[in-house]
Amino acid sequence: MDIETFREYCLSKKGVTEGFPFDKSTLVFKVMGKMFALTGLEKTPFSVNLKCDPDRALELRESHPEVAPGYHMNKKHWNTVNFSGSLSTNLKQELIDHSYDLIVNGLTKKLKQELDNL
Repeated sequence: MDIETFREYCLSKKGVTEGFPFDKSTLVFKVMGKMFALTGLEKTPFSVNLKCDPDRALELRESHPEVAPGYHMNKKHWNTVNFSGSLSTNLKQELIDHSYDLIVNGLTKKLKQELDNL
């Protein structure tokens, strides 16, 4: 999965916006204003920070060398995933979905309703 495919996949999800809130090279994806994925456009190899359930994060880090504690993030809740590595596209999409779902599930009732109405 290259950066354009990653971007398109993220933007295909309901309520997602993209932006550069930190600097001109860190692309951030949010659902209802809450961050679920980010990547450095100038970083090589291509990697993505994704939110993750803490127990699952540990499992993923132990079983996949492409998954590491979140770079410049809360290492308990975020992973940095090397998208240039050997992880399958299905697993990459599953990790994006998991991150998105964690954020959506944590939204307030009001924001969930707004998302449902989109």
